Amino acid sequence: MSVQKKFGGELTDEEFRKFTLYTTQSANFEDDNTRAQILGFTNDKVRIAPGAIVRINDNQIGANSYVGFYSYINGDVSIGEHVLIGPHCSIVASNHVYSAQDDYFSDRSDLIRGKVVIEDGVWLASGVVVTPGVCIGRCCLICANTVVTKDVQPYAIIAGAPAKIIGKIEKNTGKYIWFNKDK
Repeated sequence: MSVQKKFGGELTDEEFRKFTLYTTQSANFEDDNTRAQILGFTNDKVRIAPGAIVRINDNQIGANSYVGFYSYINGDVSIGEHVLIGPHCSIVASNHVYSAQDDYFSDRSDLIRGKVVIEDGVWLASGVVVTPGVCIGRCCLICANTVVTKDVQPYAIIAGAPAKIIGKIEKNTGKYIWFNKDK
């Protein structure tokens, strides 16, 4: 059943115009928070920016978390509190699997090993890709355009494709400590 049919029929031209503007151009705290509520995320001060697609089953996004412009989050994904997800990030919790019998990738997804966990305080900068089965520890900084394929320890700074640890955050001072920065 289509969403329009399920929720009362087709939109008028005026309703469609307003809806389109609301979902693509209104980028402020109040509209981002309302957008999250409309999508069913009820924790306090959750914000979802225009263009983001968030389909994470019954999981909730933790309080004070933000999903950036045009990000895509799909599947069994758990997002903690105070998480910042930058624009154009992709977080998926399943993969299509190859079928030797059919000789192509199936339409079904491998859900068994795919759960993604993003713990409290994490910052995913712009363009980050998180692959299925990954846990990102508390207060990690994931640099722009990083591809995360393995679990990440808390307070790590990672970058690259595939991701590598390039530093850490000193929990008690907030200082960034860079590894091999001069090399």
